[in-house]
Amino acid sequence: QAQLVESGGGLAQPGDSLRLSCAASGSDLDDFAITWFRQVPGSQREGISCLSPFDGRTYYKPSVQGRFTISTDHAKNTVFLQMNDLKPEDTAIYYCAPLETCTYYLTATSPFVGTWGQGTQVTVSS
Repeated sequence: QAQLVESGGGLAQPGDSLRLSCAASGSDLDDFAITWFRQVPGSQREGISCLSPFDGRTYYKPSVQGRFTISTDHAKNTVFLQMNDLKPEDTAIYYCAPLETCTYYLTATSPFVGTWGQGTQVTVSS
């Protein structure tokens, strides 16, 4: 069963960059549509980016389009989220999770397989 571990979060200033990592074990990442989510305390977790394993297409929530880039390192079985031009509203706990496809990544509420990981905290503040 796929188990994903997020890392790379931290404290950043507005305009800074961070790169998050999602390392997989127990399954090949290419078997799933790996999706990055984020959650602010008191709010629902939201999907922000998805990588389709079928055609390599990438999808982004409009609020991160042009600033965030999802990519994969097949040799390391790891998916990355490069976050540039960070804004205070990007502050959240970030999670990665496997979905069956990217079709409903914006509104997905649970992983296709496995459970949610612990996530990685990103704080953007001056």
